Amino acid sequence: MDWKYLLTGWDGRINRAKFWAGIAALIVIAIVANLLDVVLGLHLGDHDVGVIGIVVSLVSIYFALALYAKRWHDRDKSGWWSLIGLVPLIGAVWILVELGILQGTSGANQYGPDPLA
Repeated sequence: MDWKYLLTGWDGRINRAKFWAGIAALIVIAIVANLLDVVLGLHLGDHDVGVIGIVVSLVSIYFALALYAKRWHDRDKSGWWSLIGLVPLIGAVWILVELGILQGTSGANQYGPDPLA
């Protein structure tokens, strides 16, 4: 799997398996960052957030949006649909269903060839 393309490219399409692999990688990276904050004592004040965790979270936003864009493309929709996530509760459910559960468009579409072909 081409992780650089998966997490940084905005063009093309990915299937559900690659989407979930990317999400799992982001979760693992976040857990490791938080563990490093605990081990190194880098927590900020009385909060459960640390310096490394904040930096990793900010970078992960870019990676997540790249994943979302490619998955929206597989559903034959613009990556701008990621903005639906800004709607409280409904947006998160919509993204989960559209990107994580529903099958992509069969065959080629305007965003590229079928990732399963």
